[in-house]
Amino acid sequence: MALFRRRTAPRKLEPAPRGEGRDVPIKREELVMAHRPAGHIAEQYRRLRNSIQALNPDGAARTVLVTSAVRGEGKSVATLNLALAMVEVPRMRVLVIDGHVRNPSLERYLGLPRRQGLTDVILGLLPLEQAIRPTSVDRLDLMGAGTLPDDPRLGLVVERAQSILHTLKRHYDYILIDMAPAMLVAEPSLMGTIADGIVLVVRLGETPKHLVEETYNMLENLGGNVLGTLVTGASETDRG
Repeated sequence: MALFRRRTAPRKLEPAPRGEGRDVPIKREELVMAHRPAGHIAEQYRRLRNSIQALNPDGAARTVLVTSAVRGEGKSVATLNLALAMVEVPRMRVLVIDGHVRNPSLERYLGLPRRQGLTDVILGLLPLEQAIRPTSVDRLDLMGAGTLPDDPRLGLVVERAQSILHTLKRHYDYILIDMAPAMLVAEPSLMGTIADGIVLVVRLGETPKHLVEETYNMLENLGGNVLGTLVTGASETDRG
């Protein structure tokens, strides 16, 4: 029996075919805005949407980074549900970006294959417009994480990412960026300095309070604008 397993090379990703995703329905039950839009949890996402809009009275295009303290908080599902709540607003255009380059999941939740995306654009390997894919929901687009670089730290160069976001804000009202947990890697803290706001996702009854406070303080101290927290893991009957 081999003592060491040979490391396999990352699977080569291809650009997305034009229009891919437009005819793929949302099937994941966790995306309550699509499957239980009249439920209590869906209403909470609408409340969060309204709160974010209230903090933006001039209606300018905004980038919102979604992160958590540790793994398993539900931030990717929260990002997509918030995006679905936002496009309920007439004429609002939203782009979701998977910034978790080590462990991307947004494409999986939307039933789409992995394609080139954010990292390929940052590294100059893919034109920006080819990285954006439509979804089956009108006015909601996706940019996947893209190819995992040999050194993942190269995948989120802040200066290049800032230029990309500036360009995207000409075409979208809100850009939601699903990032890795902030206590595990440095990228959320760095990206938080160039995002207009940060939403910190906390799982009810599981996330240690001291980690939430430490993450919040770290993001704020590095120049991030923490808009507030989003609590996940509550049941439909837990109205508290």
